Amino acid sequence: MKLKSLALAAAAAAAVSGSLMAPPAHAQAKEQFFPLLVYRTGPYAPNGTPWANGKQDYIKLINERDGGINGVKLTFEECETGYATDKGVECYERLKGKGATVFDPQSTGITFALTDKAPVDKIPLITLGYGLSASQDGGIFKWNFPLLGSYWTGADILIQHIGKKEGGLDKLKGKKIALVYHDSPFGKEPIPLLEERSKMHGFELLKIPVTAPGVEQKSAWLQVRQQRPDYVLLWGWGVMNSTALKEAQATGYPRDKMYGVWWAGAEPDVKDVGEGAKGYNALALNGYGQQPKVIQDILKYVHGKGMGTGPKDEVGSVLYTRGVIIQMLAVEAVRRAQERFGKGKVMTGEQVRWGLENLALDQKKLDALGFNGVLRPVSTSCQDHMGSTSARIHTWDGSKWNFSSDWYQADEQIIRPMVRAAAEKYANEKKLTRRTPQDCQS
Repeated sequence: MKLKSLALAAAAAAAVSGSLMAPPAHAQAKEQFFPLLVYRTGPYAPNGTPWANGKQDYIKLINERDGGINGVKLTFEECETGYATDKGVECYERLKGKGATVFDPQSTGITFALTDKAPVDKIPLITLGYGLSASQDGGIFKWNFPLLGSYWTGADILIQHIGKKEGGLDKLKGKKIALVYHDSPFGKEPIPLLEERSKMHGFELLKIPVTAPGVEQKSAWLQVRQQRPDYVLLWGWGVMNSTALKEAQATGYPRDKMYGVWWAGAEPDVKDVGEGAKGYNALALNGYGQQPKVIQDILKYVHGKGMGTGPKDEVGSVLYTRGVIIQMLAVEAVRRAQERFGKGKVMTGEQVRWGLENLALDQKKLDALGFNGVLRPVSTSCQDHMGSTSARIHTWDGSKWNFSSDWYQADEQIIRPMVRAAAEKYANEKKLTRRTPQDCQS
């Protein structure tokens, strides 16, 4: 992180915590605080850093361009987790008392650890494209919001795409599909969906775990070479992804038969492999590039004023843009909450939770926010905490990513019963009761 950015983060933290000269009471009342859990160090830093930079730059954009949310200025403080669950919990505990009203844990493991804490503290969790797949069910998971997708929707779309490539899902019968996965809660999440699809279509699912962080994969790719699967699904993160592509190249496994999750489909995953990764495919949860208006505005109002968090040429990259989207959804949840609880007021965690549960971002609204071509409409409800299940495939051509499919929708006829069953199981284990219609309206 640049010294300038560190200074900005420290200043923002001080404004909230009062660690420096405390601002007047009326100024404090006009600040909406956003805690930012990040990992800028360790083996996952190349992926975690642009994600974190996108979130921070969007907060700066809202302050610089709009003067905040209906006059309420935004402040933030970062806390380094190193992608470690224990450190993530420590960061949560340290920041929650500073006026935090929403967290993006930035890790499935940390999400698992915070899911029991959020209802007690009344602070919602945004887990965009990660976390607990069952938390789509807002009737049980009141405080979790896996916006835009889960690992079940992602795995489902990959099977749909492979089936289409083969000429129909019925053509998958007798095929071998290997899941090379990060041996952690993140990597294990897609397994139930893939097992369900395996039973439906008759393909053999090979499960090949990789010990975190994934710098050593010789044994995993020896299994790939011996088993010779028709396709490999890569459920990796950080250094694991580029290592897998290098091992595939060394093993002679065709990269065009490899499909990564959307956390294995960004620039840091392929740029060091270059031509060796040519033909590799991955899910694309969002659009990217510097053309969208929101990115142009960040370049103008944030980087143009020397306030950018990271390098200018990173702005608009895949994970940077995902960070921008996550922060936008948090901001829009506050804005939505203000519509009900009072414009120009600082929202509480409970009020922001209501905003997240009542997001209504249609295409017109997304266009007005500058997100045309970046994501599809998002509409949440008490029962649906995801709001959208769309993703595309993009393919690495040796130097850049190119979209190689239209948008897919996950098959809710398969996923919803699984979500319901998993949520009920969780509720039974935790002795929770399903929310009432009255609770949904409150």
